[in-house]
Amino acid sequence: MLCGSRNILCGAVAGVCLLLGSLAHAENWPQWRGAHHNGISGEKGVPADWDAKGHNVLWKLEMPGPGGATPIVWEDHVFVTSAAGEELLLLAIKTDGKPKWKKKIGVGNKVARTDEGNYASPSPVTDGKHVWAFVGSGDFVCYDFDGNEKWHLDIQKLYGQFKIQFGMSSTPILDGDNLYLQLIHGDGEAKTREAKVVALDKTTGKQVWQQDRPSEAHSENEHSYASPTLYDDGKVKFLITHGADYVVAHDLKDGHEIWRSGGINPKEKYNAALRLVTSPVTAPGLVVVPSAKNGPVLGIDPNSKGDVTESTTARLWTRKENTPDVSSPLVVDGIVYLCRETGIMLTLDAKTGEEIYSERIHNHKHRASPVYADGKIYCVARDGVVTILKAGRKFELIKEIKMDEDISASLAISKGRIYIRSFQNLWCIGSQQVAGK
Repeated sequence: MLCGSRNILCGAVAGVCLLLGSLAHAENWPQWRGAHHNGISGEKGVPADWDAKGHNVLWKLEMPGPGGATPIVWEDHVFVTSAAGEELLLLAIKTDGKPKWKKKIGVGNKVARTDEGNYASPSPVTDGKHVWAFVGSGDFVCYDFDGNEKWHLDIQKLYGQFKIQFGMSSTPILDGDNLYLQLIHGDGEAKTREAKVVALDKTTGKQVWQQDRPSEAHSENEHSYASPTLYDDGKVKFLITHGADYVVAHDLKDGHEIWRSGGINPKEKYNAALRLVTSPVTAPGLVVVPSAKNGPVLGIDPNSKGDVTESTTARLWTRKENTPDVSSPLVVDGIVYLCRETGIMLTLDAKTGEEIYSERIHNHKHRASPVYADGKIYCVARDGVVTILKAGRKFELIKEIKMDEDISASLAISKGRIYIRSFQNLWCIGSQQVAGK
């Protein structure tokens, strides 16, 4: 199961500990995987006990339709996207549960795999002054917190019509003054391939740079549903895109490739339907690269250069199978958490890739990505069951909570509250005693 393990990550565990220690106790959750793009919250006192009947439920608000986008939170504002029939919406809600405004940002919804997703799957992003939202129709918008439109782009008109089986669901990320978007798709023929990586100025929506993203991928593998992420250890910082058989690191200034790695879909036993959905995650000294359909998980040295597919130094370790198919990995205190689609929690040592434990948490599909806060790992199943585990090298179940609603969105945590977007409602979970003071 394990090959090529190395001990290069001597600072990874200490780096993660320092990162967690430096996080503020009260945080915003401005992007899909939080303030640090890794699913980690530094808050304390986060609830681990509630029920759908009302215990520690501060409020719930009915949504206009289903959606898999994670809500984002900044101070007293919550933003979330939603489908409503053919309309694609961006909603602003105050943290007391009262709606503030609702905007139609696109038209032409498509439901994927019966109910697995729709064109409202990408999550919004905010910098505390503006909020940006991208939807599967190709509409990309910017609003201020009062609901005034600042710009509106048609990404398909600018960068080519989407050719992707289940709809473009990649969530943009924000860093500094730029928004980054991966557009990895095609119709199976290289001459019509449209894969690009784009940086846009957040204030104007104008292009800063675009880069083609070449690969030899074909068939369904040209389609990526993953989202880009950032590697940032305080010294080295770059963009990561994932799809079409490769993970690629890009320079933030102009998008040129720093390194790339295949090995996700080996050519000698090529799987023509191994599209990528789950996104990589990073920790100091490590990029964890998942794949799909029980394929491999790679541990890559972020200081790599060039094509490192066959490199024995850049590849820190390889787990030959057992990747999560949709849920993105989590790395906390030197442990890699892989929540597999079948409800198996597989944990690996971040230095070596060696298995720590593999335990079933809930026997149902898992689509949301796990989130860490205050010593606990939160996992959400498609049937609405939230499983809370104690973080650490020993499997320990804290609580299983039934929300009784369909959920595919990941959780958001901010100021001691958990925000859960089900297909029916937006829930706010928090201590009722604290909220009442």
